Amino acid sequence: MSFFTDLAHQYIDGEWRTGSGSWDIIDFNPYNGEKLAAITVATVAEVDQAYRAAERAQRPWAETNPYTRRRVFERALRLVEERNEEIAEAIVEELGGTRLKARYEIHLAKEFLREAIQLAVRPEGRILPSPVDGKENRLYRLPVGVIGVITPYNFPLLVTLKSVAPALALGNAVVIKPNQNTPVVGGGLIAKLFEDAGLPPGLLNVLITDIAEIGDALIEHPVPKVISFAGSDRVGRHVGAVAGSHFKRTVLELSGNSALVVLDDADLDYAVDAAVFSRFVYQGQVCMAANRILVDRSVAAEFTEKFTAKTAALRTGERDPETQIGPVINTFQAEALAGLVDQAVADGAEALVRGRTRGNLVEPTVLTGLPEDSPLLQQEIFGPVALLATFDGEEEAVRAVNASPYGLSGAVHTRDVERGVRFAQRIETGMFHVNDSTIQDEPLIAFGGEKLSGLGRLGGDATVEAFTTQKWISVQHGRTRFPL
Repeated sequence: MSFFTDLAHQYIDGEWRTGSGSWDIIDFNPYNGEKLAAITVATVAEVDQAYRAAERAQRPWAETNPYTRRRVFERALRLVEERNEEIAEAIVEELGGTRLKARYEIHLAKEFLREAIQLAVRPEGRILPSPVDGKENRLYRLPVGVIGVITPYNFPLLVTLKSVAPALALGNAVVIKPNQNTPVVGGGLIAKLFEDAGLPPGLLNVLITDIAEIGDALIEHPVPKVISFAGSDRVGRHVGAVAGSHFKRTVLELSGNSALVVLDDADLDYAVDAAVFSRFVYQGQVCMAANRILVDRSVAAEFTEKFTAKTAALRTGERDPETQIGPVINTFQAEALAGLVDQAVADGAEALVRGRTRGNLVEPTVLTGLPEDSPLLQQEIFGPVALLATFDGEEEAVRAVNASPYGLSGAVHTRDVERGVRFAQRIETGMFHVNDSTIQDEPLIAFGGEKLSGLGRLGGDATVEAFTTQKWISVQHGRTRFPL
């Protein structure tokens, strides 16, 4: 479709270009395998061109009146609203998203754009006292300069805008490398929105490429001061190590292995609804998804019956407004998920619901009875496979939730809200929710994880901290007496 071919290009210094690499990234529709576009990869030379363009454009942008800067984001928000259906269609086509998923992602993307409008005028300096007579201490908050943004395929519009919009609003320039599976929704589409909104050339650049072509050039380049990465902990560990060796700051939003906990006094019907959403929205390809559903043994039978019935009734299928489970991102992922389920059953797990795999369509599966040492309980499952386990009392539940190398999100269900808050305070995660789903994101709240789920936070004041730096300028109004 022309939408994809028009936007499937490199975007450097305000120009839509063809990459100069020797091979192409092919953008496929996960529903039917249709080729959406072919994009010749960017090379190391184009990485340098993008960063240098960003460097040139950033200083005049930072000096622009913030009230002028924020008009760009006001226009960008209007464009998203005007192009809502076109963007939703792109999410369905390129991500294999359902209509529900597309609406959810666009809604949150607009919320983060609204926050960027406010961020443009939020940074404040401070005047601090000094023990030295006559001295005035000024603390300025300034943009860091240029930021490299590397994004995943699962929520490419939202996750990219979470870094790009506030970074630009705060006076920075940005270079995006979208995931190879979503080069348009995570790259070209965003560049087009800001181009049409009047963002000056060079401030936003998009590089569609692969580590096989550029190695670590995107991270090692001397221009970017901050690298914002969202993806797996395996890749995130590498990004953090390379960035750290070059004295660059990082924001790392990584894998999860979240648990949704059902205590003995929970509203079971509501907990079932929250658990099904938390596990199966966008085919479970969500870092905050509830990999593990832990239920107090006293209510496990009733919960399990209702959960499995609701799961089995989910509609898996092709592009249709009524489809609830669409395809996973590619055949490799589909086959890997089928292999995980087969191995779990061979190791003694029981499949309460056993979904079929048809091409990239993976029907939901519910496993129970996994051995305590099962590797599945310790890893992120990026697909529609739920692990159901029981516990006896809160102490055992806390131990089970924390027995994970990850600590991103989670949820607990109980009729006693303060009991839920006390439980949440004992869990080793960056985020935890009482009587809700594990999947939550809001523009004012610090989003991020503990343990292998990442470093740093984005959202509200945390975003300002991530994409600005502080500079101390002192003024001596009297005369200092020097000892020499």
